[in-house]
Amino acid sequence: MAGERLTGLTSDTLSDRAYRAIRAAVTTGELRPGQKVTERGLAERLSVSPTPVREAIRRLEQDGLLERTGPRTVKVAEVANAAVQDLAEVEVALRGMVARFAARHATEEQLDRLDAILDDADDLLIVIQQRHQAGEDISRQLGRLLDTMQRFNEVVESCAGNPVLVRLLDQTRVFSWAERRTKLIDRINQDETFGLDRYSSHRALVRALRARDSAAAEALVIEDARGGLGDLLAGAPAAVPAAQH
Repeated sequence: MAGERLTGLTSDTLSDRAYRAIRAAVTTGELRPGQKVTERGLAERLSVSPTPVREAIRRLEQDGLLERTGPRTVKVAEVANAAVQDLAEVEVALRGMVARFAARHATEEQLDRLDAILDDADDLLIVIQQRHQAGEDISRQLGRLLDTMQRFNEVVESCAGNPVLVRLLDQTRVFSWAERRTKLIDRINQDETFGLDRYSSHRALVRALRARDSAAAEALVIEDARGGLGDLLAGAPAAVPAAQH
């Protein structure tokens, strides 16, 4: 999600940071449906004044994640699941739009860089599989692989050449990269084949970008994003709905 946990804030304005931190706490279950919180209590946990928290709460009320119960108190909405589903659908759609723009604007240099990143990822995957078969620890290599794939995603976003669209995507992510990375590592430790069924889609995406096939690029990313978010939200407050792409 675009957001930090309640343990800290790192970017943008205080109200934006507070918004993302509280939203992350709701979507990850740190704050439970029906739980009551106060502006002052949240401000203390976030180490900020009540003013940015008050603005963040107002936005979260509009999102349907919080409900006002008093002048300075709110509770986590019982229907927060639906709000998280809506947020996930927005993220999926925006990621698809980024791919569509990338197919139009990616340079040859950027496309070559994407292929080089995937070459690095393939090498890491081979090492991970070999170490796993030998019963050796794969934590460090797994972290490097996930960071490599995140770099791939960042280059795709730069290919789009649309900072406004990328900023909107950053604001609507269900999980921050730190949260996503942690969840991915947990899932892969439980099942070493987790996510491999979608791994080949990255090469297909680069081929679509090279062909300037914006529709194919968008469809590939939507399918991958929907599957990835659905997997990560399994067991979280909500799951990505199985609506049509």
